[in-house]
Amino acid sequence: MLVDDHSIVRDGIRLLLEQAEGLEIIDEANDGEEALDKLKAHLAEENGKAQLPDIILMDISLPGMSGIQTTQVISKHYKQVRVLMLSMHNNEDYILRSVEAGAYGYILKDSSSDEMIKAIRTIASGEKYYSSPVASIILSGYMQQLKKSEKNSRVERQSKLSNKEKEILHYLIDGMSSREIAEKLQLSVRTVDNHRANMMRRLQVRNAAELVRMAVEEKLI
Repeated sequence: MLVDDHSIVRDGIRLLLEQAEGLEIIDEANDGEEALDKLKAHLAEENGKAQLPDIILMDISLPGMSGIQTTQVISKHYKQVRVLMLSMHNNEDYILRSVEAGAYGYILKDSSSDEMIKAIRTIASGEKYYSSPVASIILSGYMQQLKKSEKNSRVERQSKLSNKEKEILHYLIDGMSSREIAEKLQLSVRTVDNHRANMMRRLQVRNAAELVRMAVEEKLI
């Protein structure tokens, strides 16, 4: 199914795809709401002549319900239908939101007809497809999210340590023993050992060496 609010674009895509072996365009829609209505109609007649499309080639910028919103509904209610986003927008926000909405692929409108057909066949086989510039943006966004997650985890681990524990950890990193730290802080050796055991338990490490390594690598103090 082709979903685009410009009939001349749909006509051009139809002309390209009808020349490809094994591809059949069974319907098209001018906007998101019409696409959903047609899916309902196809589903109702599934035992007759009509059938659900395997792939929907979806434009993002549609009047009313956007392509991303439409994709969300399709991925929730028509899990056997896979959406390939076709868009002029080459920016992280549109791309990542499309992926989150459940799109199986994302290609740009300036892609070649060969790439469009390749994307359709790839998605039909159950795999994801993103054109090269899009894949780079997705990877970059993923890496940023990963760094943010790691930072949040570090802050969370830091918050688990009291000021006294951070002070003891600092001396552990310097290679001081529990007795030396106890003398330095005017505490009992048992108190220092208890603090160290509590830190190991909360940070989920097995020994003092792992505790020191985590503190250094993640800059816990």
